[in-house]
Amino acid sequence: MSPSRDRRPRGPQRPGATGRSGSRPDKRPRASSSRPAGGGRPSAGARSGGRPAKGARRERAPERHRAAPPPPPLLRRTFRRGDPYKRVKVGGVLIVVILLLFAGRLVQIQGLQADTFAEAAANLRLQTIAIPTLRGQITDADGNPFALSVEVRTVFVDPEEVEEDERDQLVDELVARFDLDEDEVAARVDARPSRYQVVATDVLPRDWADLRDLGLSGVGSQVDYRRVYPDETGAADLVGFVGSEGHGLEGLEGYLDSTLAGEEGKRQVEVGSDGTQIPMAGGLVREPVPGQDVRLTLDRDLQWYTAQVLAERVEELEAEGGSAIVMRPSGEILAMADYPTYSQEDISDASPEDWANGAVHDTFEPGSTNKVITMGAALEEGVTTPDTVYTVPYAIQYYDQTFRNSSNRGTQRLTVNGIMAQSSNVGTIQIADQVGAGVLHSYLERFGLGQPTGLALPGEEAGILTDPEDWWGTQLPSVSIGHGLSVNAAQMASVYATIANGGVRAEPRVVAGTVDSEGEFTAAEPGERSRVVSEETAERLALMLEAVTSDEGTAPQARIDGYRVAGKTGTANRIDPETGRYERGAYTATFAGFAPADDPELVVQVVLHNPQESYYGGEAAGPVFNDIMSFALRSMRIPPTGTEPPAVRLFEDEEG
Repeated sequence: MSPSRDRRPRGPQRPGATGRSGSRPDKRPRASSSRPAGGGRPSAGARSGGRPAKGARRERAPERHRAAPPPPPLLRRTFRRGDPYKRVKVGGVLIVVILLLFAGRLVQIQGLQADTFAEAAANLRLQTIAIPTLRGQITDADGNPFALSVEVRTVFVDPEEVEEDERDQLVDELVARFDLDEDEVAARVDARPSRYQVVATDVLPRDWADLRDLGLSGVGSQVDYRRVYPDETGAADLVGFVGSEGHGLEGLEGYLDSTLAGEEGKRQVEVGSDGTQIPMAGGLVREPVPGQDVRLTLDRDLQWYTAQVLAERVEELEAEGGSAIVMRPSGEILAMADYPTYSQEDISDASPEDWANGAVHDTFEPGSTNKVITMGAALEEGVTTPDTVYTVPYAIQYYDQTFRNSSNRGTQRLTVNGIMAQSSNVGTIQIADQVGAGVLHSYLERFGLGQPTGLALPGEEAGILTDPEDWWGTQLPSVSIGHGLSVNAAQMASVYATIANGGVRAEPRVVAGTVDSEGEFTAAEPGERSRVVSEETAERLALMLEAVTSDEGTAPQARIDGYRVAGKTGTANRIDPETGRYERGAYTATFAGFAPADDPELVVQVVLHNPQESYYGGEAAGPVFNDIMSFALRSMRIPPTGTEPPAVRLFEDEEG
């Protein structure tokens, strides 16, 4: 063979190189080479087509005639069993480790932490329960209760402790003393293995003592308390009530709940297998702390009388309701009644509307009772004097609205005193024009309108007093005569108390203070005081208001024999809360005043909502004022005035 016939390079060819036959390079992968490792000529056997010699390789056919090789067979993984002895050794080690862990945990539980786990196990049978505490009383200024808690007993039996020879006697005694069903009592007495079966609740202490003194086995009692409201106090709307859990829900009961409630005690009891509590087991954890008593500024007798008179008048005039307040000029409220009312012992017959305290919740337009603020602003600002004379027609046009007096007396020449005494709308509007909207609004605020009274009673509404920048054309005359704003009864009572107090406004208050378990009284923080008008202006206003109860005034029926009385009537249309418009033919009648006028001691405010028979303030509310004020003066032992009121000039042609 010449060197030129077989001079192929040893090793891999370059990409794109061709073989000796000149065919394209095979792009398929090759499993192995078919050419002899030495690269020489094929053996004779190979050339002759016979079987190749041992160790020789068959020359590969040219690629264009070669078929694709078959796919390689799937590889199979062969698993071989490990040494059995080794597996036994590993398993034995694991078992030993687990046994050691269990042994260690057992030592920990029974040795190191034995006390801890014993205590936890005991706690599974013990439960901490509350021990009821004594809720504080709500009393009047002299300690007479409006609400109190009385001790009662829950009587139970422990069937395991009942002696067999006493069983029948115990059943008979329980049935007879507490008027119970015999079969039910017998079932409870025999309810083993139970250790606690309640037989009767709300048992009076003396009744339990009589049963205890019999010395029967297996019977015991637990102390509890029940809230009681003395009948006919007339203070339900103010005092409120507690719920079934003993927490205050309405009125002062709710508002002062944290003060009255105290702090309950804690006791551990054992829980039986049937889930019942065994009160004899366990120990005292914490002593109960009784609540504090709340002492009010109210007078119980005056409160009751005020509520009675108000209720009778509301029923007589078929009114929707009403409120009445008695207070001192210094702000202490002596009575606050509302009608309709409800029974605190049976609240299911009343609605949330009945629970509300209308004296602070119900708002209304004050009508002519608001004129005292307009006059006070005018006098204090020096715009006019009590004897200044005005020409007062029956009606006056103000922008697109006509304002009229309540009665047509033609055109009159009235003093400021006369305008107040006759409650002239037109005359008041003339004075308000001189005062101006901004000044009048500032005095309304200073007298306490449009803001909380300071009583902080639940459900209190502050009323409506819009900013003077939002007043439209007829707002000034409307507000000056008590329309276009709203108030509650306590706010208007405070206005007249301010005048009676020499022009100093003292925030109303109904809570005098608290009394602790030792009987020590702690006075409540005094309310804010502010001067609204000068003492001279207050005295002038008092004389004007006294003229209202004269024969020439609008409320002679408010006079009280032997006493000088100052006051003011008010009549205003009612607003429908649903539409925001005035109700046709519906009115609010009010009267506010104080006595004795020369040395004021008491202030009374009366409001009647939508009376049917008579709706003018003097006719409808004036008699209620007279009745309540007369009783208050007598019960408080306030001596008669002993002086005659000075002459007050009402008309131009009169002499002062």
